[in-house]
Amino acid sequence: MAGFKTHITVSSLLGVGYGAAAFSVYHVPLPACALAAGLCGVSGMFPDLDSGPGRPLRESTTFAAAVVPMMLLDRFRQMGLAPESIVLAGAAIYLAIRFGVGWLLRHVTVHRGMFHSLPAAAIAFELTFLLCAREHETLALRLFNASAVLIGFMSHLILDEIWSIDFSHGVPHLKKSFGTAIKFWSESLGSTAATYALLGLLTLVMLREPVWGNKRGTQGADVQQVAKQPSTAALR
Repeated sequence: MAGFKTHITVSSLLGVGYGAAAFSVYHVPLPACALAAGLCGVSGMFPDLDSGPGRPLRESTTFAAAVVPMMLLDRFRQMGLAPESIVLAGAAIYLAIRFGVGWLLRHVTVHRGMFHSLPAAAIAFELTFLLCAREHETLALRLFNASAVLIGFMSHLILDEIWSIDFSHGVPHLKKSFGTAIKFWSESLGSTAATYALLGLLTLVMLREPVWGNKRGTQGADVQQVAKQPSTAALR
């Protein structure tokens, strides 16, 4: 399989290209492009969270523990939390991710389990969408950030499948690991069921986000406002 350096290099290059394309073609603000590029680069490590105590798990949990509380600041403000409560909530989330989630992943997951799957990639997309709920952030920007994570995550799965093809003897030969990265289920029924249950829950939560209704409501209001205005021809 592809090593850590290969995964992080490819996902980082994809992130730079993703951010640069958004900035030059669609004129996305530079800070948003930089954030998306970083998210894409880091997400190239996420599937290997099931690889046990090692660099991918250590780096990913440290990054998530530092970034997730900051991304939730606007949600905390919308909930009406006092500054002191926000600090305490951020510290609790940091400790929970840094130590609790890390411990859980080391003792519960198995390598090339459901973390290496398409449902897991969808979960990473939806979690990012929910975390990027900053005030005044548009639907397009939330999808932009979530897609960056999806690209980085999928780059890992695709590389693992490519490394599962043996080209050393001239004729491509599939290794036993082929098909264990890009899959819809694993050998464990419990892990598969839990993954799909989490995916379904996150999908429901994501679709209930106000940003979807606001987008449709704003467009509807604009149409109604234009319709109520007298036509230019009638005024002449």
